[in-house]
Amino acid sequence: MSFFSKLFGGGASEKSGDDTIEAVVYEGYRIRSIKMQEGGQYRVCAEISRELNGEEKTHKLIRADMCSSAEDASEIAMRKAKQMIKEQGDRLFG
Repeated sequence: MSFFSKLFGGGASEKSGDDTIEAVVYEGYRIRSIKMQEGGQYRVCAEISRELNGEEKTHKLIRADMCSSAEDASEIAMRKAKQMIKEQGDRLFG
């Protein structure tokens, strides 16, 4: 299976237990870091959501970056999600 198939959902990812590591509210957006284990490492992954016009909107952030620990991946995912919110705002859901 190709790298892009795995990255965009075509491959099976290994998840153990609760996949949410951490959730925070940042500038009105809810960011949940998601534990996505692949081949003994953790992919940088998060979910950004916000209620707009009475509807819950969600954007899933999946990066190619891999880390040796779930905590490192979570920290990077939070930083990347906050950066995307600053740069794109509600256009994330566009």
